[in-house]
Amino acid sequence: MEDTKTIFTRPTALKETVTHYCPGCTHGVIHRLVAEVLDELDLRERTLGVAPVGCSVFAYNYINTDFLEAPHGRAPALATGFKRLRPDMIVFTYQGDGDLASIGMGEIVHSANRGEKFTVIFVNNGIYGMTGGQMAPTTLEGQVTTTSPRGRNVADVGMPIRVCELLASLATPAYLERVAVHTPQNIIRAKRAVRKAFTCQVENRCFSLVEFLSTCPTNWGLTPAESKKWVEERTMKYFPLGCYKDPDKEVKG
Repeated sequence: MEDTKTIFTRPTALKETVTHYCPGCTHGVIHRLVAEVLDELDLRERTLGVAPVGCSVFAYNYINTDFLEAPHGRAPALATGFKRLRPDMIVFTYQGDGDLASIGMGEIVHSANRGEKFTVIFVNNGIYGMTGGQMAPTTLEGQVTTTSPRGRNVADVGMPIRVCELLASLATPAYLERVAVHTPQNIIRAKRAVRKAFTCQVENRCFSLVEFLSTCPTNWGLTPAESKKWVEERTMKYFPLGCYKDPDKEVKG
């Protein structure tokens, strides 16, 4: 009998929990990438996650680390306090776009501006997922939601907010990258970004944020396959993938 070699298995940082997420949602993919990186960097036993309100709150059901639950939008404030109290710990927030870019906008901007040494996993699906599919700060122009049944009217509510570009304008050093998880190739690139974000924290270098372009088939009113096509043809055109700030490439004056 030939020897066999296991090349793919469940990360120890990912719990054996049956998913509650809607079919086609990519939260599960993102959970796994975070878990794989925590295992590979041997960080699980000294990691704390912070989950706020929204679909992201259930990260603690899947990622096998200690967790704190924050009020809506306040995960960066809670992460700041804990990281300053225990700088030896690895701290990350897991936030959706409705949470981070709306009620939590002030929290994330000032955390980045202060250069807080924690990592943000930012899931951008362009809509409020848990609470009924309302328009979010990242909802695309013309996109239909429960609170914009005729499509987002930018003349009334402004253009969708690009978080990576906004934070990249700050002078404080940071690592900021936007990735997607709708294809295998993009998932591989996304994992590299997650690894670098956590490595920046391990080395106590800078604030780090990885923005994931994610899907929400249920609230978009699309099939999972159609949602992947939406990301490719619509979301990525307004939210280009790429690294927006890298401490390794910043020029020192």
